[in-house]
Amino acid sequence: MSPEASTAAGHARILEAIRAIPRGQVLGYGEVAAKAGLPGRARLVARLLGSNEDPELPWHRVLRSDGRIAMPEGSRGWGEQSQRLRAEGVVVENGRVKRPKPPRSLDEAIWGPG
Repeated sequence: MSPEASTAAGHARILEAIRAIPRGQVLGYGEVAAKAGLPGRARLVARLLGSNEDPELPWHRVLRSDGRIAMPEGSRGWGEQSQRLRAEGVVVENGRVKRPKPPRSLDEAIWGPG
């Protein structure tokens, strides 16, 4: 596979991962990259979102790893992302979405806190 085809395939997987985020849920850039089979490529996800022109893509469901909106506070994009998330029932406080902390271990994920 040529480098161009490989890049296009990676971009397609990223867009597919973003489209798969359910309404009312969010993922971090790194989580999207991992779901697309491109772990460690969070910046690629951000670049692709920044150049995307598909109005149907649920770009607003992608946040920084700490749950914050990545755009500058008070900007048009920041306001639009906050508004779209709230319309889906996501609680946004000061540009941040509180997400549950991941379990500390596989056992805890399966069986709950011990």
